[in-house]
Amino acid sequence: MDIEFLPEAEVARPRFGSSKVWVESPLQLLSAVETHAAGLLGTDTLIVPRRNMPLAATTEALLEAAPAGLNISDPARNPPSAVATDNRWVTGDVYSGRVQRALLGPVQAKEVVIIDDGMATLALIGQLISDDPTPIIRGRVANSGSRKALGLALWYRLRFMARDHRLLIVSALEVGRETRVRMHQLGIKFAQHNFEWLAAQPVEEKFTEPTLVVGSAMSADGLIHFEPYFQWLKSLAEDGPFAYFPHRRENPEALALIADLPNVQMKEHTIPIEMRLRALKSGQQIRSLPSTVIPSLRLLLGKDRKQVFPKPVPTDWWTETTTHEVREHLSSSLKV
Repeated sequence: MDIEFLPEAEVARPRFGSSKVWVESPLQLLSAVETHAAGLLGTDTLIVPRRNMPLAATTEALLEAAPAGLNISDPARNPPSAVATDNRWVTGDVYSGRVQRALLGPVQAKEVVIIDDGMATLALIGQLISDDPTPIIRGRVANSGSRKALGLALWYRLRFMARDHRLLIVSALEVGRETRVRMHQLGIKFAQHNFEWLAAQPVEEKFTEPTLVVGSAMSADGLIHFEPYFQWLKSLAEDGPFAYFPHRRENPEALALIADLPNVQMKEHTIPIEMRLRALKSGQQIRSLPSTVIPSLRLLLGKDRKQVFPKPVPTDWWTETTTHEVREHLSSSLKV
């Protein structure tokens, strides 16, 4: 296929029919609402949140202005079944063991839709378009042989669904033209949203601190050392007050140390950062390590995107177990 030619509108909108959506994080919940509002999930969408996930605040905020045809059920332990009467079965995290087992079972829905889960979505696309069979596993964690086998089986299943024109990936992030061409060749449909629904909603929160720091889970995940990260935050606090928005995976001990720094205002973890920091005052700046929120906020902030100042991770911050591939993947968010 000529790389100069690629259909820009692979998926017609609006589409009709019903969808069942399984979400396991606040960002996936927001992505489900955006994808439904963009007309990509049909007229009747049921979102099923995973039980014991911190989704209550996000659910409440989203339900206040939910688009027509969208409903959110009570949390469940396992993904909903994909029966023949469903037009679409939708999920955000195909690296989840529960999701992989569901996709490797009987999926009778006419189409599987993978909605945005940030940079993980780009990682998934890279694995799916690989010429070599590639296990669908997270690069930042140690994976057992059984998980690798499960991930490899899923690679074959998703490639088969793509050949059968049953696989759609939706993201707010930019996907390069060469990658789009390869996806098209494999039968993977792709659609993009620009947070149009969220951008149209009123901004409920406003912050007065001149600097807004988005917390990182990289230390809690064992990817970077905590001490240099803490010293960076300390240096920011010496320059003036800042608000700190903790990541949901940061551990309480680390957060207590950060909260004790002078000039730091610790904010409660509530709803996705994309919903909280989409309107800045003149002169305010957002600071963050490599993260999905960087391209997302740049997209939402529009002309104020230059007020986002991401910090590359210095080489000596990485732990010895963090592979070069993981470092490159995480750092790629600085360029998106």
